[in-house]
This record gives sequence, structure tokens and C-alpha cells, in this order.
Amino acid sequence: MKTKQTLSLADADLTLTIPKARYLDQLAKLQLKLSRIQQAYLFHGHKAVLVFEGWDAAGKGGAIRRISQALDPRSFKVWPVGAPRNYYLNRHYLLRFWERLPPEGAISAFDRSWYGRVMVERIEQLTPENRWRAAYREINEFERMLIDDGTRIVKLFFHISPDEQMRRFEERLRNPLKRWKLTYEDFRNRARWSETEEAVNEMFAKTSTRIAPWTLIPANHKRYARIAALDAVAKTLAKGVDLDPQHLDHRTLDAAGKHLNVERELIDSLRSRTE
Repeated sequence: MKTKQTLSLADADLTLTIPKARYLDQLAKLQLKLSRIQQAYLFHGHKAVLVFEGWDAAGKGGAIRRISQALDPRSFKVWPVGAPRNYYLNRHYLLRFWERLPPEGAISAFDRSWYGRVMVERIEQLTPENRWRAAYREINEFERMLIDDGTRIVKLFFHISPDEQMRRFEERLRNPLKRWKLTYEDFRNRARWSETEEAVNEMFAKTSTRIAPWTLIPANHKRYARIAALDAVAKTLAKGVDLDPQHLDHRTLDAAGKHLNVERELIDSLRSRTE
């Protein structure tokens, strides 16, 4: 896993793996940390945005599911991003993302994001070149505004090899429960692999900034990618945040002591933490 200002897809070591036992151990620890992070965000009013980008079948959804398992859905929202509706086609491309930003205390995950402007729209020639090139500056300014407003941003790109992608397509075809994920577009997009590589590397160069860097996730091995992604999210969201459990106020403790059959020592120990 690499996090730096200048990235290239060639930097990803796609041979990285993790044994299953270690994966399960690390997953449990990271999910517990994410749960503590969410409680701290709710208590202190922090907010965060998680950006998931990558190749088709690279494992973004699997990583998002492992994060979702750890978090209360009342303050964690996943936004799957597809082609914009006509309403948004007639307006600035960032509008639909502004409308989905998290309030205080919440975390939002974007399964694909505003970076479609400089990848899909660029490659498919859906946007004039002068407009998608202007998006590098617009996106950096957008993310700067979010950070200045107190929003933390984690940007992850999941990278796999063409051969691994084909193996996963075949797996989806054979598995009835995964078949819905496979589309004609998945195969059509492969014809533009080199163009996409060029667009992604330029995106890294133009938008991996000091305040909002990209994290490149080697994703040929699904378990490794999940741990790398959750670790990157947890590190950024926890930095400088008090993760200790929320202290209860005296009125709540008085009521608990009156109505609950608990040891007096427990109430006194909790009361001392609020003083």
C-alpha cells in the first residue's frame, strides 16, 4: 500500500497477500477501531468522506461491506454513483455530490465519485477536453473547501491486473449470486485499459494533494486489499481524535443508579470520569 503525492499504477505490488488467519485477526481489530471512530465522530461532531475508485471487479464493494459491518447505518451512508440523471446533466457535475455530503457526526462513502469527470467522461468523450481538464482544479478546490469545513477525506484506488479482472468476470458468470454484477460494459471497458491507465495516472498527478492524497490499494488479493483499505480509512479518520468512550452526564448516571440493578462502584467509577 502506498500513500504519497505522486503515484503511478506501476507502484502497486500486486503480489501482496495476507494469510487467512491474520486477515481475520486484523479485520476484527480494524472493525472495532472503526466502531470507536464512529462513536467519537458522533460525540465530537466530526465528519468524513470516503472515496472508492478502481477497476471493475477490483473489490471496492467488498471493502465497503466490511466497513459497513462495523458502523451504525444511522450515521454511515453509502452512495453508489452511476450515470447522472437528466436533472444533473443540465447542472454542474459536482451538484449531486454536494447534496450527498455528510452532516456533522456522520461518514459518507462514495462508491465511485466526482472523479468520473476525469476518467469515464474523459475516456468516453462525454465532456469536452477543456471541461474535464478544468475539473482537476475544480476537484482540488472542492476538496479543499470540504477539509476547511472540517470534513476528512480518504481517497482509495483499487488496482488489479487485466488477468485477475478476467478471472473475476468468469467467477461472476459462474456464480448465480454474483452474476448480476457482470455487464456488457465490463467487457467493453477492457478495450480501453491503456487509456484508462493514462487517465488514472494523470488523475493521481493532478489531484493527489498534501491535504487529500490518494491511497493506492494493490487488490489482486481480495483479503489484502480489504485490510489495506480499512487500515487507510482508520488511520486517517482516527488521527488526532479522542477515541475513548463517551462520558455519561451526571443526570444519566443518577438515573442509572436509581433504576438499574448495578454495582454502586460502577456508577461511582463512571461518575469520576465526568469530573
